[in-house]
Amino acid sequence: MTDATHDIVIETQERSDFGKNASRRQRYSGFIPAVLYGGGTKAMTLMVDPKSVEEILYSHTGANTLFGIKVSGKAIPGKVIIKEHQLDPVTQRIIHSDFMRIAMDKMLRVMVTIHSTGVAKGVRLQGGIVDHPLREIELECLPQDIPERIDVDITELELGHIIRVGELKLPDGVKLITDPGKPVFSVVAPTIEKVAEPGAVAAEVPTEPELIGKKGKEAAEGAEAAKPGEPEKAGPEKAGKPEKGGKPEKGGRDK
Repeated sequence: MTDATHDIVIETQERSDFGKNASRRQRYSGFIPAVLYGGGTKAMTLMVDPKSVEEILYSHTGANTLFGIKVSGKAIPGKVIIKEHQLDPVTQRIIHSDFMRIAMDKMLRVMVTIHSTGVAKGVRLQGGIVDHPLREIELECLPQDIPERIDVDITELELGHIIRVGELKLPDGVKLITDPGKPVFSVVAPTIEKVAEPGAVAAEVPTEPELIGKKGKEAAEGAEAAKPGEPEKAGPEKAGKPEKGGKPEKGGRDK
């Protein structure tokens, strides 16, 4: 980590009111709630300009940046790191941050980004694509030894081969915490979607749809009863005889 990161100092103010409504008022006025803890002292509730937090998070050292902090103009001894931050689910803007005071002589666990360099042989010569399932690893080291990132040369990586966490080259004084067996980079064959061949015959569609349910069953039984050459027997109405007490059909003659 470069010395430039040690020169960053952000201004904060101590909070005097709390609760959801107070937090809303702070955000409306351009500040977000924050908490400073660690260093063997009582936690402090603060207000901070979210832009100063964003500048640190989006810097080349990101959340692992060491910086100083002032509370109402008074410098806090030691260095601070952003331990946690919360984003608005809609706007993706920072709405809360937690700062942690650290001791420069004590080991610290941090997450560090993995970055690839070069073009893999499996891509260049064998038509594969690079798969990068693990984007960061957990390390333990002194605060001043936190690496900005871990660079991995993938130039010799061939199709079907894998680079695992245990194969990464780490700086001196840095201890690996992440499982060394986890894959970081590999070259895999591209997935090809199957396309229907021209002239392929679609599946035959039944000419008579299947009869479903009670009505379908009754219709099937009726069709079985009315066979060709055997006319269906007419009932009383079909024979032209009126029902008892009824009138003859229109067009008939009384006997």
